[in-house]
Amino acid sequence: MQHLIILPILLPLLSGLLMLVRRDSVVLPRRAIALASTLLLFIVSALLVHQSASGQITYYALGDWQPPFGIILVLDRLSALMVCLTSFLALGSVAYACAGDDRKGSNFHGLFQLQLMGINGAFLTGDIFNLFVFFEVLLIASYSLLMHGGGKDRTQAGFHYVALNLAGSSMFLIALGVLYGTTGTLNMADMAQKVAALDPERLGLLKAGAFLLLVVFGLKAAILPLYFWLPRAYASAPAPVAALFAIMTKVGVYAILRVYTLIFGGSAGELANFVQPWLWWFALATLALGGVGVLSARDLRGQVAYLILISVGTLLVGVSMNREAPIGALLYYMIHTTLVSGGLFLLADAIGEQRGKAGARIVPGRGVTQPALLGLLYFLGAVTVIGLPPLSGAIGKALLLDAALPSEQPWLWSLLLLSSLAGLIAMSRSGSTVFWKAGKRDSDGPRLKTTMLIGLILLLGASPLLSILAGPITAFTDASAAQLLNHDAYLEAILPPPVDGGES
Repeated sequence: MQHLIILPILLPLLSGLLMLVRRDSVVLPRRAIALASTLLLFIVSALLVHQSASGQITYYALGDWQPPFGIILVLDRLSALMVCLTSFLALGSVAYACAGDDRKGSNFHGLFQLQLMGINGAFLTGDIFNLFVFFEVLLIASYSLLMHGGGKDRTQAGFHYVALNLAGSSMFLIALGVLYGTTGTLNMADMAQKVAALDPERLGLLKAGAFLLLVVFGLKAAILPLYFWLPRAYASAPAPVAALFAIMTKVGVYAILRVYTLIFGGSAGELANFVQPWLWWFALATLALGGVGVLSARDLRGQVAYLILISVGTLLVGVSMNREAPIGALLYYMIHTTLVSGGLFLLADAIGEQRGKAGARIVPGRGVTQPALLGLLYFLGAVTVIGLPPLSGAIGKALLLDAALPSEQPWLWSLLLLSSLAGLIAMSRSGSTVFWKAGKRDSDGPRLKTTMLIGLILLLGASPLLSILAGPITAFTDASAAQLLNHDAYLEAILPPPVDGGES
């Protein structure tokens, strides 16, 4: 069990390199390797969740170089939860891709695994420089995956996506230089300890670096006004890639949550919780603009992209509250929205394939080949993503609304409910246009393949399961929130007297 923490990075790295090296191999072995690797990754991540449930924070020191000098991977409830969520989302996405999307370009499965490596590394690292490194790994893989299969729209969207993220990477490096210059460390736990005792003359420079870091993470999370790249990029990406991209904005949310509760949290002296008021208003604005966007979308994929923006605003509202109850609620909501949004990207692609020239555009056209099956899946996805009872979307939003203080309720209740109403109107209009106003269906059109159906059921079917298991899941997310806000426990676990074995 000692080396279990590093497996979510090693597994996709090795399988991805294997598939990239053997470029002349036939498709079927690559699919088998990808499915086996992703399934094994999910099993490992489930074991990590079980291991973290005890409440103990453990770390893995690479090369046995102890913190704060060496590279470490940290396992707590939050990081285990995010790795498990990523692996389950990836399993549904890979299953769907094996129906034929992986044949539309080269090296799909190898790049997909390398992106998984970057995402898992970002969730597990305890070093802020290696957070940058894993950001770059996942971004480099995503550049190629976004343009998988080619096409004018994907190339244009990919160019904008690459340009913005290169600018973000440059700002990330500058921010790291400022933080290292003022604190003398890049280990998150060590930095948190030093920020609290920092010379007042350096606080201004440190605050500037922290704000610059917030801009970088805000770009990854797609918070207003840094979200303009997301709708077109996500709508243009191949369906399995867009489904995996549903976790990409959550990487930015996770980074904000981790850095600004640990390093700049309640124990940071004069800089304690200084970004929360800024986050509150930007999150509410993102929530409002996401609702406007989902009403204006003219394509099913674009509609799902704006639904993701609504979820980003909702999540960051919870982060800005900076208390145990709203953070526990946002973690439950994060599981729900990531899986359902990924499933809706896959469903939009399946509908588009069966409608012929009309594709995924929200216009009357040829009907789908399997109206009963796709209609049922669409209804399930729409009900849960909007937040109607009794599915997981309603539970997550109700928990977040209940956690708001009286001073926060007028803004949160009005904007969250209005964005839900916007989603209800948009999804109702899309469903009636695609399924009720359709012309005569063509029975010879492409039907769902088995692996496509497996991917859809895994992701969209997660919502009823989240509702049934809401009790134990919310107990885990609440415990994760409590552990995240326990600043001293994290420092004691990461910065103890050196011990043999590389793990505490």
